[in-house]
Amino acid sequence: MDRLTEQLLDELEIRRLIENWVVWRDSGVDFERFAELWHPKGEIVVTWSQTTAADFIARGKAFFENGSKSLHMLGGSSIDVSGTRAVAQTKVAIMVRGLVHDVEVDVTCYGRFYDFFEKLDGKWLLYLRHVIYELDQMIPTEPGRRIELDADLLKSFPEGYRHMAYMMAKADIPVKPNLPGVRGPEVEALYATGRAWLAGETLPGTPQ
Repeated sequence: MDRLTEQLLDELEIRRLIENWVVWRDSGVDFERFAELWHPKGEIVVTWSQTTAADFIARGKAFFENGSKSLHMLGGSSIDVSGTRAVAQTKVAIMVRGLVHDVEVDVTCYGRFYDFFEKLDGKWLLYLRHVIYELDQMIPTEPGRRIELDADLLKSFPEGYRHMAYMMAKADIPVKPNLPGVRGPEVEALYATGRAWLAGETLPGTPQ
């Protein structure tokens, strides 16, 4: 097998993993297969948590059983492979339905999955998922319904996920501050960590 063919197969397997991740996670019935996508040291960083893959899976099950409604829709991917390591960026829309001030709303965050992969025993596995939040919006599900938000509270959260954070704060869910957006030191640090990963360096820990 020539190097180009091998690289294309690696990229195909990684993209397939990314697609399986959202389908199996959102379905709520495929958590056993979902767990197989993760590296033994797998971690994830999202608005409400920085945790291990095992804890994320357990919380996902609990959310689904409690009636939580969330979906992920994927766009294009850019994948860089270096030996047994890879970094992928994938466009994503994260949609959550919930109540804000007793009004049912849909909040959608648009951004990128920034993923670190490692190939173990010939299989690509997700080592770290870090979301880059680019922008978001909140829309009442009832046409024509208005909702008055606390402007000061809304502005206290980063632009890329401020409506999502607002909804979580009103539900007493802790929100992580200073997550990566389109610009700024947080996303630059994440890019630098990705370059270090591809160069074979040992990561000092999950990027903050």
